This record gives sequence, structure tokens and C-alpha cells, in this order.
Amino acid sequence: MKQWTVPAAVTAANNEITAEFGDFLGGILIRRGIVTLDSARAFFGCDSLSDPMLMSDMRQAAEMVRSAIDEDKRITVFGDYDCDGVCSTVMLYSYLEAQGADVDFYIPDRSEGFGMSVAALEKIAANGTELVITVDNGISAVKEAEFLKSKGVELLITDHHQPNASLPECGACVDPNRADDPSPFKDLCGAGVVLKLLIALEEDEDFVLESYADLAAVATVGDVVPLKGENRYIVQRGLDNIRNEQNAGLTALIKSARCHIEDISSNDLAFRICPRINAAGRIANAEKAVRLLLCEDDADTAGRLVEELELLNNKRKTAENKILEDVQKQTAEDPGILKERVIVLAGEGWHHGVIGIVCSKILEKYDKPVVMISNENGKARGSVRSIEGFSVHKMLMECSAPLTTFGGHPRSGGFSLSADKIGEFTKLIHKYAREYYPKMPLPSVTADMEATCADLTVDSVKLLSRIEPCGERNPVPQFLLRSCTVKSKRAMKDGLYTSFDVEAGGATLRTITFKVPFDRFIPNVGDKIDMIATAEINEYNGKARAELRLVDYRPADFREDRFIAASRVYEEICRGEGCDNRLAPRVIPQSREELMKIYDLVKMSGGKRTAEELAKFDGSVNYCMLRITLDAFAEAKMVELGEDCTPKILPVTEKRDLFAEGLLFELNKQFKG
Repeated sequence: MKQWTVPAAVTAANNEITAEFGDFLGGILIRRGIVTLDSARAFFGCDSLSDPMLMSDMRQAAEMVRSAIDEDKRITVFGDYDCDGVCSTVMLYSYLEAQGADVDFYIPDRSEGFGMSVAALEKIAANGTELVITVDNGISAVKEAEFLKSKGVELLITDHHQPNASLPECGACVDPNRADDPSPFKDLCGAGVVLKLLIALEEDEDFVLESYADLAAVATVGDVVPLKGENRYIVQRGLDNIRNEQNAGLTALIKSARCHIEDISSNDLAFRICPRINAAGRIANAEKAVRLLLCEDDADTAGRLVEELELLNNKRKTAENKILEDVQKQTAEDPGILKERVIVLAGEGWHHGVIGIVCSKILEKYDKPVVMISNENGKARGSVRSIEGFSVHKMLMECSAPLTTFGGHPRSGGFSLSADKIGEFTKLIHKYAREYYPKMPLPSVTADMEATCADLTVDSVKLLSRIEPCGERNPVPQFLLRSCTVKSKRAMKDGLYTSFDVEAGGATLRTITFKVPFDRFIPNVGDKIDMIATAEINEYNGKARAELRLVDYRPADFREDRFIAASRVYEEICRGEGCDNRLAPRVIPQSREELMKIYDLVKMSGGKRTAEELAKFDGSVNYCMLRITLDAFAEAKMVELGEDCTPKILPVTEKRDLFAEGLLFELNKQFKG
């Protein structure tokens, strides 16, 4: 259950912004914090990158590269195995190769860990390298920098991660997040920093963007950095390059992912292209992805490599599904795992390259911080993903005693530990969450503004294209539509998807959802619902019409506050934390009539409604009471609780008084009086 939010408009700026952009687009900008014409011009008007020479050490970096090329020094580009690291490596390597440099590249295997390691650098130094240039890593490599110095190897660092108190000793260290860096834009990804280095070397921004903005755009979207300012401009230029099919390897990958190159979007990059690039580093070695993107004009080699990447991506999906199956078994055997403030899961042999993806999927499903731990031969590694307001880095810091290594950001992190410490670590996590977050932050879905179907015309929806490309911190605009009447509904793709028409404000719009199968879409024709949706233009037979894509929905005038409160009380009771005795009669069944009402509700649903859906759309059932009753029914083998707590009636072989023993007996005894 997500909390719905709609930011309030900043009334002081209404006249200035809406006079320039109109009430519709202007209203969205205002709610996103763009409240002055200067900030609006900065958002829409970025048409160049800031001077790379404003970045600390950039001048020295350019001189080091030029000198190495002139003196025919052997150069190694040291990258990383994710999408940003791969694209950064390809950009710098291909540029240096085109300049006639003696250059190779090194991308560590995921088992080597992130960034440089002494073991890897020993191999590189033994191969005769005289200059190592890092991309998308190196800002924390103090020990590794000392090793290279002892071997007489020069080091140039380009990175975008947050530095520690001390910088590595090197010839130049280019990172916009250095404390002493005066450059104006701090949110570049690793490839964005490389792009700046190439501009410094070429002294021709347009030429560099024409040659490398496509890869920089893929990396910018893949690394989930804010799509604002210079990043937004990089992605705009990169998408234009991609549409011109300049890179044979990238073009082959896009076609393999079944994207349309002529109208490719940042959304396509995020959900179809970047995962395929990442799959190489997750399942095997990212070198395959590098080789593919280096096929600038070799379509045959690109075709062969993209097939190999597709195989790796399929292996990645298989590994994900295997872990998800294990998770489903674990949570079915121990439902209490899902009722904790933080979901902690551990398994034998889970592929460490994909547990982060699975972590994100479980977070999306249950709206709670998720910790996933893979145990292999006594050594465990883990990933964490979190919701807004619950800091992963702070949690790992507070629970670090059993950990051998850890690191993280507010929303994600990773760690390693001995497998025999998993239990201790799990207890520390639950203790930390209980003490610091007695009430967990609420996950939310945000609408940019409230609207009716009449507001979302073809002309107004077309204005939304001005906000693109969309991504991190510049999401696709979402609209809250209240009290919409369902006029019709129909199945799509053999019932996998649902299409329905809604009327609000005197106009009717078609709405589509690819997340809710037809037999799980609850509202009937004539029902009124509130919904959050995105809007887009559908053109068919030369005619354009506005359509909606469903994000979330619920009955009109739904009492969100009551539902969330009931959900919290249920989980508190399940964790043994109790509840206010005065609440007990409202949340714990007291009579056979209350039980029969819920039993009949489940029976009527035919095993196709989750507990959340039953409570939402019936309206007369308290969610906590519903869940406790379902648990009592399951204990008595009257119902079977499937995934997402979907109850299904079972044949009853014997009559039982649920108040005389078991869960309801214990709860009523505990909270009596």
C-alpha cells in the first residue's frame, strides 16, 4: 500500500511561470520546484556543457594523456563492469586508439570487486603499462595508487563517486564531487566525466558529442543519475546520435532488444538496453559488452556479439527467477519474514551478480527495505535496497560489527561477511530498525498534479514532450484523477492486460494497464475509482488521441490513513509488539458473525483477490481484522494463503471453534481488558 501524494503549487510563482508556459505545463513545473523563469530556462535551455577546464586537475589530466600519446607510452584504461563503466571504457579506449595510442583496457570480473585491486594492477604493470587511466572508479583507491607509484606507473583518475577524506596520490584526479572542485555541475556519471576529458583533449565540444554522446547517454540513464541540467542535454544529444545509427554495436543491441531506433527514448535505454549491457558483467565478464560497443562499423561482428549478450541476458533472467522462486518458498514457510520492518533473505549459491536486481524487485513488491545475502562456500555477500527515508549507509554503519567490508548510499549498498555471521547480522538489522524506526517511512507514489479527463487533451499531452527525456529526478509526469466512472472494460492479449474507459470532468479516456490482468481488475462498469496515471498520445490511422497508462488505482474517496494504520497494527501484532488494548475489539475478531462475514467475502472472490484488494474494495472490513482472520482460517486449514496473501477456500473436514484454541484464543486472551 503506497501513500498517494500531490505536491502543492507554489502560489507566489504562479503568474510568472504559468504566463510563460500555460496552466498545464506551468503547473507541473511549479510542483517540481521550477518556480522562476530563470530556473525554467536553466531546465529547458541547457544547450552546451560547462567548460571542462573548470574541473579540478582537468588541465593536468589532458597534459598527461597528450604526453603519453606523444611519447608512445603504453596506456591501460581501467574500467568497471556496470553499464557506466563499460560505456566509459569504450569511449576513452576508442578515442585513444583513434589517436594512435598504444592502449588496452582492463575491466575486473565481478568476483574481483569494484574498482582497482593490487592483484589486477600487478598484472597490468607486468604487461608494460606506463599510464593507468581509471574511468568510473579510483577515487578511493589510496592503497592501489601507492602500489602503482612503487612500480613507476603513472595514474590518472576520472571518477564521479564521493571521495573519502584523503585523495589517492596520482598525476591528476578528476571528479566533480571533490571538495575543491569549482565546476558548476556535480551530477555527472563516469561517462559524463570522460566526455568532459575528451572535450578538454579535442577542444571541440560539438565534435566530441557527435562522436560519443550516444554512449554517454546510455551510461547516464544506466547509472540513474539525475536527468537535469547537463545530464539532460547529454541524453538529448545521445538519443539523436542513436537515431542516426552511428555505432553498429549499439544499433545491433537496440534492434535485438526490439526497440525502434527512429523513436528510441530514455525509457527504452533504462529498461531494455542498459540491462543487457549490465548482464555481461553480472553473469560473465563485461569485456563482451565492451567489444560489442567497439564495433562501430563492423555489423557482422556486432551481430555475433549481440547474440552472445542476449544469451547472457537470458541467463541473468534465469538466475533471477531461480532466486525469486527460493524467496517465495522461504516466505511461504516463514511469513514472518515479510512482516519485519526490513526484509532479510539469505540463500545458498544465489548468483551474487543478480541479487541486487532481485533486491530491487522485492522492494518494489513489498515497499520495504530489502537485504539479500548469498552464501557460497562459507563466504557471504549481500545487497541492500531501500525506500526514501531509510538510509542503507546508516544501517550498515550501525550494524557493521559482523561485516568484513561494506559500503553504500542512502538507497542502496553492498557488504560481505562470513556465512556463520548471517544470523547475528540479521538480528542487528531488526534491532536497529526497531530502535531507530518504530514507525517506518511510508512508500509513496507521487502525482504531479490533479486533473480530469477533460484536462488531458491531445494538445495538452503533447506539451509533456518538452519535459523529456525523463528519468531519475525528472520522471514521466503523473496525474491524479478523482472519482472516475468506469464506462467499459475489456481484456487484452488473452487477458494478460486490461483496457478500460473512464469518464471524469465530462470527457472519457481509454486507460491501459500492463500490470493488472483482466481477471484481477476489480472495478465493474459504473464503479467510481481514483487513479494515478501517465498520459500519452496514441496515433492510429492518422488520428491522434490522448490515452492513459495506469500507475495505481483504488475506490473513490478511499480512506488511505485508516488502511495504513490498520496495516501497521497488524504487523506490530505479528512481530509480538502488541497493540493498544482499546484497539483490540476493532482489529481482532470477537464473534462468529465477524468471521462469517470475512469467510463469505473470501468465498465470493473466488481466490482471485489479495487481502489488500478485499479490504480496499469491500470498504466495511478493517484490514488488520481481515489479515488476522485469514491467518486464523489458514491455521485451521479453512483457507490457503497464496502469494501476496491471496486467500482460497479449502474444503472443511471438521468444525472448529476458532475462539477456543489457536491464534484467536491467544490474541483475545493477550488483549483482554
